[in-house]
Amino acid sequence: MVLQFEKYQGTGNDFIIIDDRTVEFPIQDNDLIQRLCDRKFGIGADGLILLQKDQSFDFKMIYFNADGKESTMCGNGGRCIVAFAHKKGIVGKSATFRAIDGEHEAFLLDNGWVRLKMQDVKSIEKYNTDWILDTGSPHYVKIVSDISKIDVYQEGRKIRYSNRFKTEGINVNFVQLINNRIYVATYERGVENETLSCGTGVTAAGIIYGIKIKDSEQPIKIDTKGGSLEIEFNKTMKNNIEDIWLSGFAEFIFKGEIGI
Repeated sequence: MVLQFEKYQGTGNDFIIIDDRTVEFPIQDNDLIQRLCDRKFGIGADGLILLQKDQSFDFKMIYFNADGKESTMCGNGGRCIVAFAHKKGIVGKSATFRAIDGEHEAFLLDNGWVRLKMQDVKSIEKYNTDWILDTGSPHYVKIVSDISKIDVYQEGRKIRYSNRFKTEGINVNFVQLINNRIYVATYERGVENETLSCGTGVTAAGIIYGIKIKDSEQPIKIDTKGGSLEIEFNKTMKNNIEDIWLSGFAEFIFKGEIGI
C-alpha cells in the first residue's frame, strides 16, 4: 500500500497529516505510526494526524504521538490540520472540528496564522511551588529564573516519570518571565523528549502567567524555541478559564508518498 501524506509544522512542532476520509489508514498499527514518525527510518515528526469525516463538524481529528499511541489534544497539531483542510478545499477561512477532547473552532487569519479555540479549563492545582492544569492535555508548569540553564530533557523526564505521573504521564513546561513576555520550553510525553513548541503547553503556561503571576494585557505573547504564539482567555471564576484561543503560524512543508 502506498500512503500519501503532507508534512506541516507549527512553531517547530511538526506533523505528518493524512487525508483519511476513506478510513483506509490502519489505525491500530502503532508500530507503523511509530515508524512513520521516526526521523531516521521514516518520514520524521512529533506526531501523526488523521483527518476523517464527521457528521456534525467539518472533519474529525485523530492524533497520535511519535510513540505510535493515540493521544490527547495537540494545539499546534489542531492549527496545522485546519491549514491542511483549507489547502484541500475542505474548509474556507473558518472551521469546526471534533477532536478527542471535544469540539473546536478555528479561523485562518490573513497573516498566515491559525486561531484555534481550546477547551475550557475547569481547575488549576497548586503543586508545591508549581501548577498542574489540563488544556486538552495534562500539563505541569514550573517557573524558572533562567531557562537557558535548564536541561529540559533531564529535568522534564524526572517530573514526567515521578511516582505521581509515571503511569499516565504529563507534559512538563519550564517558564521564564521577562517583562510582558514569557518563554516556554516543553518536555512532551509520547514524544519523550523536548519539542521546539507545544500548543497546549503554551496555553497552560500563558494561563498560569495571566492569572497566577500577573494580570497582564491580552493577547499574551509567548516565545518558544520554534517561534512565537499568542493566547487569549476569559477568567470567570477563581480557576475557571473560558474562551481560550491559541494563535500562531501553521506552515505546509512538503508532501509525498511512502510504501507501508
